[in-house]
Amino acid sequence: MEFFRVYGRVLGLLRDERRLAITLALANVVVAALQFYEPVLFGKVVDLLSNARNETTATLWSNARELLALWAVVGLGGIVANIVVSLQADRMAHRRRLGAMARYFEHVLVLPFAFHNAQHSGRLLKVMLTGVDHLFGIWLSFFRENLATFVALFVMLPLSLFMNWRLALLLIVLILFFAAANAWVVGKTDKLQARVEDHHSELASRAGDALGNIHLIQSFVRLAAETRELNRIIGETLAVQYPVLNWWALLSVLTRAASTITVISIFVLGTWLYTRGEASVGQIVSFMGFAAMLISRMDQASGFVSRIFFQMPALADFFRVIDHQTTVPDKPDGIDPGRARGDVDFEDVSFSYDGLRPALRHFSLHAPAGTTVALVGPTGAGKSTALSLLHRMWDPQSGTIRIDGIDHRDIRLESLRRNIGVVFQDSTMFYRSIADNLRIGKPDATQAELEQAARLAEAHDFILRQPQGYETLVGERGTTLSGGERQRLAIARALLKNPPILILDEATSALDSVTEARIQKALKVLMKGRTTLVIAHRLSTIRDADQVIVLDQGQIVERGGYRELMEKGRVFATLVASQQIGTESA
Repeated sequence: MEFFRVYGRVLGLLRDERRLAITLALANVVVAALQFYEPVLFGKVVDLLSNARNETTATLWSNARELLALWAVVGLGGIVANIVVSLQADRMAHRRRLGAMARYFEHVLVLPFAFHNAQHSGRLLKVMLTGVDHLFGIWLSFFRENLATFVALFVMLPLSLFMNWRLALLLIVLILFFAAANAWVVGKTDKLQARVEDHHSELASRAGDALGNIHLIQSFVRLAAETRELNRIIGETLAVQYPVLNWWALLSVLTRAASTITVISIFVLGTWLYTRGEASVGQIVSFMGFAAMLISRMDQASGFVSRIFFQMPALADFFRVIDHQTTVPDKPDGIDPGRARGDVDFEDVSFSYDGLRPALRHFSLHAPAGTTVALVGPTGAGKSTALSLLHRMWDPQSGTIRIDGIDHRDIRLESLRRNIGVVFQDSTMFYRSIADNLRIGKPDATQAELEQAARLAEAHDFILRQPQGYETLVGERGTTLSGGERQRLAIARALLKNPPILILDEATSALDSVTEARIQKALKVLMKGRTTLVIAHRLSTIRDADQVIVLDQGQIVERGGYRELMEKGRVFATLVASQQIGTESA
């Protein structure tokens, strides 16, 4: 049942081109019918020649011309139908392959952090590329081979029963044997092949992990260890794969033997029927042609079943990703409020990543438009979680977050995130030019706008020192740039986006004091006139914040202005004092 479910799902992806698919299906009906008729014509020619002594030469040639003319029409019709199938099936398969890739890519990009945190990017890429290649192969096989095989079975067998039911029974037995043998081998090997696919996914994840951390591997002399681990997985993959291959090799031997026995049986039974006057030589020849054609078709069908079987786990992975429902659904009738004023409210918000340990508990906060709120506290206190909930990387289990008084779950995701800019602690970059990375904030930005934003972010000068200036490629994840340079580009990117709400997620914590001073200058320009929520590592950088929220174990333990909290001498003051002591001792 799993086989038919996956196969039906693959064919269902062609619904956008259903008219062409129906046309190709009809062409396959024509191909199958004409191919069936060729052995019949050949048998009639044999019968005509067998009875030639009883006919006049004129009658013989007249009958021969009719048969040859009909044969020519059948052959020409088959050629035209095959041309239609070959040309259009290839083009449609290529279109749908790229369409399926685009659909998968778009779907994966909108899935939330909860999904991506549990997946390796190398595995997701492998699932996409392997899946669409298998889809392409199935679509081509269906229209080039399989559909004609199904039609041939439904056309050939009933007609062959009318021609000679005894000989036709041998063909039916052969088909039943093929079907039973394939079902038997699939039942023996389906779980084994699923394990094989798991190992292939592990290979992709392991290789992707290594390639993404090449500096770590070389610095810690991990080359031999990583290679050894990869070879171990390869060995396990082959150990599981070989038994599967053995079963399918056995199936090939059995079906080939059954085909040979069927052909011999048709000859023997046909000869016996001929001696009894119950079959003509032409009928025997026709059934030999049917058998050859049927064996060829069944071999194709068996090979196709084998391919689908080996591909099923990968296709199941592909559809599993496609079927994955986002935990932050976008409402179809969501609100697009345009540019927000920037009022932010958290109302009794609670959230847990695993449903067991709370990351945020009864969190409430009001940030009026244009003000700056700093979130401080130890690692794991819930600071990043709160701000991730604001731009809907996750949704809270309880409570409400409002933007300008509107529940942010009622706002279209695109509109919500258009109004929020984020500067992360580790501002990664695409492996594209500096200009392309800046335009992420504003795709239609002009060169003058890029340069203005870069100047405000203290980035213009170092960009001009790059080999190709703004057109310089920055390497994967921006590895050709320093941490300070990436942060300044991230700030310039946010300036171009010009959002009314800004999130600074420890944007300077990984920088030295000199670089941090330059970044702080750029950040002040960026924060001006915006509602800014800051996660601060260095507490001395939030002296000008309108509010300071102190979190511990997901709860607010203190709130107020910087000076107010320092004068209270409680949790925040203790944090500042401990940080100052650490700085002085360093």
